Amino acid sequence: MDDRAGGAARPVPAVAPGDACRTRVVLDIVGDKWSLLVVRNLRNGPRRFTELKKAVDGISQRMLTVTLRSLERDGILTRTVHGVMPPHVSYELTEMGRTLREATAPLLEWSVAHLARIDEARAAYDAR
Repeated sequence: MDDRAGGAARPVPAVAPGDACRTRVVLDIVGDKWSLLVVRNLRNGPRRFTELKKAVDGISQRMLTVTLRSLERDGILTRTVHGVMPPHVSYELTEMGRTLREATAPLLEWSVAHLARIDEARAAYDAR
């Protein structure tokens, strides 16, 4: 059912046997340490590798490469090689990637809003 005010109820798709287990594959895509941060940083359009590297704090060059390849393989983003000198590559969300960004934006906002409380809770727990 749709929670939006005034939104029409949408039927929940039936889950075929085996599909519930396959959803773990999708959750692995979005649940790794870096994918959602990369997707979030592509929200305003195409970005070059070096721009993403600077924007995603703490990610190594190798891990960014692995993450981008995985997201490209899964149809979340596209990789475009520009035929200029020197050549450069840009990454952009696909339509499916944009729907993923929309679906996960509230989770990322929640994370930012609660970081301090989580840090406090961890410190209190660790002090016991």
